[in-house]
Amino acid sequence: MPQSNTQAPLDNTSEQGSAQNNKQLAQLRAIKDKAWYARVPTYLKLSGPGWLQGAMTLGGGSAVTSLTIGALFGYDLLWVQPIAMLIGCIMLFALSQQTLHTQKKPFNSMKKHVSVYIAWGWAIAAFASSIIWGFAHYPLSAGMLEEIIVVSTGFEVDKSNTLTRDLYLLALAIIIWAGCAFTAWQYGNHDANDPNKSNRAVTWFENSIKILSGLIIIAFAWVVISASLNGKVDWSAVMAGYIPTSLPNDSQGVTVVMAALGSAVGINMTFIYGYTLLHKKWTSEHIELSRYDIGVGLVVPYILVTSLISIAAAGAFYGSDLDIQGKLSPTQAGTMFMSAGLDEVTSRLIFAFGILGMAVGSLVMHMLCCGSAAAAMFNWPETSIKYKLALLAPTPAVLGVFVWSTMGAYVVLPTSAICGFLLPIAYIGWAILNNKKSYMGDAIQTGFKKHAFNLAMALCIITVLASVTYSTLVKLGYI
Repeated sequence: MPQSNTQAPLDNTSEQGSAQNNKQLAQLRAIKDKAWYARVPTYLKLSGPGWLQGAMTLGGGSAVTSLTIGALFGYDLLWVQPIAMLIGCIMLFALSQQTLHTQKKPFNSMKKHVSVYIAWGWAIAAFASSIIWGFAHYPLSAGMLEEIIVVSTGFEVDKSNTLTRDLYLLALAIIIWAGCAFTAWQYGNHDANDPNKSNRAVTWFENSIKILSGLIIIAFAWVVISASLNGKVDWSAVMAGYIPTSLPNDSQGVTVVMAALGSAVGINMTFIYGYTLLHKKWTSEHIELSRYDIGVGLVVPYILVTSLISIAAAGAFYGSDLDIQGKLSPTQAGTMFMSAGLDEVTSRLIFAFGILGMAVGSLVMHMLCCGSAAAAMFNWPETSIKYKLALLAPTPAVLGVFVWSTMGAYVVLPTSAICGFLLPIAYIGWAILNNKKSYMGDAIQTGFKKHAFNLAMALCIITVLASVTYSTLVKLGYI
């Protein structure tokens, strides 16, 4: 019996989604032959997944590292974090190339074409680290919100009453969790399985992250401008600091540099990235867009924010009479900025807003990573209630206001070491995939381009492996 060629009519949402995708492809084709600078405005408008990567990496760890670099080494090591990010982008370019050409989910590709064990280790590490690092981010965000409330309203809980203050910080952490959970849940309304369905939830979420990133940059720019007007920033030294002519000559400096080189891109970032590309419904025609997207959404915000924090810390703290030892926490920094001569609004309120924005962006992305990792491991549809509930897996991390300071030796160090060593292993997996004809098909690179990219990936793998090995040995006390 002959089959009918009649297709069921698309519903309104499908028609809208298909029209949106076709419109986007038409825009890309229209600018394809234009100069790069003429393409940037369209790419900026269509960008998205790169901004989510930026939100995830610009968390508490980046803030602490940036403050420490500026406070202890002045402007000399401003080059470290930009180079670290550029190295990390090499592997993100590889992942976008693979995912957009094949349209396959990264976990399934790693499991089928490389190793089941590496794939599961990658997913478990991404899921676990997204929960563990939340234990650090909730105390940080609650502390920053507390600072904002103190400066703006004058209300303050007696710090000598430990239990009352801890409960107060827990309440603030729960408020922050509620905002993050609502935002992540909205993203969970996307339909990842139907290319014709509208992706309003993804667009809404990405635009929210873009606004948050912009506000973070403005906040730290305010701090730097204020410090500069007070004569605390040497701009000629700032410019010289981006040229890698100064290398640390002590163990503390080497430790900071090695940690920064290996931590710009985390293992949970690498896992969620491919899925955000698929959620965006991008295809092989979006590959160039994806590279610009990483540039404007990840690289530029990361370099701006980390640089601004380091410049402010260098101008206010380096060479001063302030006693700075080891890592400098954002909570300490706000008070110290004020001691260094900055006004209270800048040093405690605006600075706290910037740090809070960084922490909140990371917390939301931790939720998204948990959702995608759980869905990948257990083969759940990303439209299911199970996926949405998995988004809330980091919820216990609000208890970090009580337990974070005691978790180091038992939880943080093992997690950091395991995830750190799994990251270059995952990178090796991507390098294998990038050179596998059975996976990449006709999209596999050839000739000089192939060799150059393989060399770049090898450099990235060696750098990250050296970084995590050195950092782990330092934490274990062997160096």
